[in-house]
Amino acid sequence: CGTFGFVGSSPTAPTSLMDTYKRIPISIDKGKGCWVWDIQGRKYLDAVAGIATCTLGHSDPVLFSSLKKQLKKIQHVSNLYQIPEQEELADWLVRHSCADKVFFCNSGAEANESAIKLSRKFSHLYKKIETPIILSAKNSFHGRTLAALSATGQKNYQDGFEPLFDGFHFFEYNNINSFKQTISLFSENLNSIASVLIEPLQGEGGVNLGDQKFFAELREICTKREILLIFDEVQTGMGRCGTLWGYEQLGIEPDAFTLAKGLGGGHPIGALLVKENANFFKQGDHASTFGGNPFACKASLTVAKEIIRRNLLKNVRSRGEQLNKGLSIIQSKFSEHFKEVRGVGLIQGLVINQYSNLSAKDIVESSLDQSLLVVAAGQNVVRIVPPLTISSSEIKEILIRLEFAIKLCL
Repeated sequence: CGTFGFVGSSPTAPTSLMDTYKRIPISIDKGKGCWVWDIQGRKYLDAVAGIATCTLGHSDPVLFSSLKKQLKKIQHVSNLYQIPEQEELADWLVRHSCADKVFFCNSGAEANESAIKLSRKFSHLYKKIETPIILSAKNSFHGRTLAALSATGQKNYQDGFEPLFDGFHFFEYNNINSFKQTISLFSENLNSIASVLIEPLQGEGGVNLGDQKFFAELREICTKREILLIFDEVQTGMGRCGTLWGYEQLGIEPDAFTLAKGLGGGHPIGALLVKENANFFKQGDHASTFGGNPFACKASLTVAKEIIRRNLLKNVRSRGEQLNKGLSIIQSKFSEHFKEVRGVGLIQGLVINQYSNLSAKDIVESSLDQSLLVVAAGQNVVRIVPPLTISSSEIKEILIRLEFAIKLCL
């Protein structure tokens, strides 16, 4: 199982690169739609999509045409000047969400850094406290930069990078009693809690879908205590859940939320969106050299408009139901190895039973031998996050290849 032994495999560690990634030994050369080809010409069905990033798939003709025109026009100017593409994208995001204002950066980690800075600005400016507290969920993931890492509730990502930033405390995801107990630690000064930074669905933490009842009570407590509720929508935003935003799955609205991944359709861009009550940045408080440049914003505008024009939200819901049903059949066939299927839309996970001798890594490797790309979410979840443009026949093909890969592991 998972030998990576097929003809056409490539060297695993280019000598000039720092060894920060445990790379799968294939070199991707080109892509079209939900398919990619390696340098040897082998074709793979891509259910990773750059880890929930390639919203329109690979080499989308509309995106290609749009960016070709933009390159002939202009690709970068400084935020010292007004940028029409940036303003148009911000207007689109505001019109289609609960937000009132937008700040652009380059990645999800940067967007969450912006949210952390906003929390502290809010605390000093509005709450008049010197040592603000940010609450986050255990098993969360918010990025690799030091502040975002400090907000991440998984120790394995933090080991070796101590000391982490102070001011972060953690509670159990979807557990309102745990949240209340964590708040009670600050009973002498509840005013010190600045914000809650939380994912509406934990992606890297195992595809854990937020519970509506939990989030409704969380929203109520945050409103009552004047705590900013900030959603990390880096992986869930831009239609992946079958709604434009993950918060729509939960029936509440955050005070702010962050975006990246699918926002650019494969091009680096991130964003912090805020309601007016969380609009605390003023001129000089935050900046980004490349954030919101014309090229990245044109990519995002094209993705945004194509989601609406092609009615991709409907496709995500339909294909998500199909995927969930197929994964559930696989789970029932191999119930001694798989516990459940989790997720919504086109972010779903097949959860391995703790008593199984399988690991997510085993199945990822075996799937590769079946020319299928899937990705792990932790040690025991096989995550499937294909482009939002995926067809019914391609979902069927994912399920066929995945089941065969699992059989070869047993």
